[in-house]
Amino acid sequence: MVTPALYECTLTHVRPSPIRNAFRYGTYLWLIDLDEPPRLPWPLRMLAGFNSLDHGEGASTSIRDDLDEFLLQRGYLSAPRRILMLAHARVLGHVFNPLTVYWCFASSGELLCVVAEVHNTYGGRHRYLLHTDARGRAETGKEFYVSPFYPVEGAYRMSLPLPDERLALTIALHTTPGDAPFIATLRGTRRRANTPGLLAAFVRHPCAPLAGAVRIRVQGIRLYLRGLRPHPRPRTSQGDS
Repeated sequence: MVTPALYECTLTHVRPSPIRNAFRYGTYLWLIDLDEPPRLPWPLRMLAGFNSLDHGEGASTSIRDDLDEFLLQRGYLSAPRRILMLAHARVLGHVFNPLTVYWCFASSGELLCVVAEVHNTYGGRHRYLLHTDARGRAETGKEFYVSPFYPVEGAYRMSLPLPDERLALTIALHTTPGDAPFIATLRGTRRRANTPGLLAAFVRHPCAPLAGAVRIRVQGIRLYLRGLRPHPRPRTSQGDS
C-alpha cells in the first residue's frame, strides 16, 4: 500500500427507528503511514495537519507513540512494524474524526489487529481493539456514548477492510435482537495525495472536518424537533479514552 493517499468519500447514516432518518454527505479522508506522514509545503500544511493532540490520549509526542502504548497495555509486547491510519486531517485549525481506523502490521506483513477510534461531539474518545477476519469483519460490544439517542448498550458489527483503489467501511449498531440496526457506511475512491489532489478535495469539500461536525449536530436537532429524546450521558463517558 503506497501512502499517503486521499479518499474522496460519501458518508451515509441510516437510523431505522424509533424515528426513521437517513442522510449522506461528501467528504475526504487521508490514509497515511504513521512513520511517514505527508510532507507538504508550508502553505498546504494549513489544509493537512496531523497532531498527536487530536488522537488517543492526546498526551504523547506522536500519534504512533500513543498507539504503541495503547497496544502495549493490551498485551502486544512488540510494536507493529507499520501502522496505517485513515482519518481527517486538521484543516484550517479544525478537526473532528467520528471514526479513525488504524491497521497494524507485523514485520512479516501480517495484519496484527485493527483499532477503531471513536470520537463523540462532547470531546470524548474511545478505542476498540479488533481482530478482524479475512474480509475485515469483527464484532465488539458498545462501550462508549456516541449518539445521544442511543444508550451505551448493544454491539457493533464492523467491516473495516484495508482500502485499496476503493474504500468500503461499514459499522452496524445492533441494540435489540430482531430490530433493524443503525448503519453507517463510508464509500470512497482513491486520489493522489499531491498538491493538485489536495486543493481539488478542499475546493469540493471546504473545511470538511468542521462541516461534518456541524452536519451531525444539525441532524441531532432535527431528530429532537421530531420528538426523539436523548438518553442521559454516563459520567464515565466524559473525557473517555
